[in-house]
Amino acid sequence: MSEQVLFSSFQLGRITLRNRVVMAPMTRNRSIGNVPGDIVVRYYEQRAEAGLIITEGTSPAPDGLGYARIPGVFSAEQVAAWKKVTAAVHAKGGHIFVQLMHTGRASAQANLPAGARVLGPSAIALSQPVFVDADGQVPATMPETMTEADIEAAIEQFAHASAMAIEAGFDGVELHGANGYLIEQFLNTASNARDDRWGGSVENRARFAVAVAERAAARVGADRVGVRLSPYGAFNDMTPDADTDALYAYLAKELARIGVVYVHVVDHSSMGAPEVKASVKQSIREGFGGTYILSGGYDGAKAEADLVANKGELVAFGRPFIANPRLPSLLASGAELRAPDFSTFYTPGEKGYCDYPVD
Repeated sequence: MSEQVLFSSFQLGRITLRNRVVMAPMTRNRSIGNVPGDIVVRYYEQRAEAGLIITEGTSPAPDGLGYARIPGVFSAEQVAAWKKVTAAVHAKGGHIFVQLMHTGRASAQANLPAGARVLGPSAIALSQPVFVDADGQVPATMPETMTEADIEAAIEQFAHASAMAIEAGFDGVELHGANGYLIEQFLNTASNARDDRWGGSVENRARFAVAVAERAAARVGADRVGVRLSPYGAFNDMTPDADTDALYAYLAKELARIGVVYVHVVDHSSMGAPEVKASVKQSIREGFGGTYILSGGYDGAKAEADLVANKGELVAFGRPFIANPRLPSLLASGAELRAPDFSTFYTPGEKGYCDYPVD
């Protein structure tokens, strides 16, 4: 019997992945003081069988720390902490990218360090509450409309964090342009009502995403930069408009021009979000032309079928990795997977995080 494509090796930029199973980024809220500790090291080390791990959303700047207990990668202390994570994953033969996620307007001021600000493309507040450890669910803070200086600062923060990530031993960075965080806040008219060069037309709304990708690629190499996108996603109040298809077709071509190492397309229809039309996925795939990571409700059989059908080169698995640290081995053997404990997805401590059996 020939080897399944899912378990074959793959060349991603300058690294060789031992399989095509990607551990998707998942916010887990375990970094006390925004610095990953020993349990974070253990969590990623346990899952190093993945061909590629993409970490939880990690802020490139103090302004992006809008959720409780999420890590950053912009200070010397954070870099030192992440070095332990990357060393542990590499020692197990794995590879790891850090996902750079600026929460933008999806923030509560109480979660930010002193002096940090809640920023967004426009002064349009998120309708959903945000969790604060001391207060529970609180209304999202109204963002300040970003000035030209704020936008330039944020672009540079993504580039600086990319360089810090490489210093911390990561194999690359994924720019989080999905799920209603800062990059997508510029892409989407639900959060971007600007009438300057950063809003309005498809080209203007894509300008921030393109600028961030260009600056990060210039700083660390395009073959170390991936981008995550979620067309038709509904998370954090995102809504499609008449130009959504054209926007992502344009953005895909711009990312191809920059030469980023992959695009990672999120389809959360398995969790109740609107389905991403096959035509949109195809336009991104054709416009980008490079490595495409499939994501959204996959099991082993569906992953293999879509790889064989050439719908993508890699497949990301999210929640199955929570309760099944050695997911690739379990998928290969056809073993029954454990179900994760939803009540501990975002709680502090080891429970429901790094205490699942590693078999």
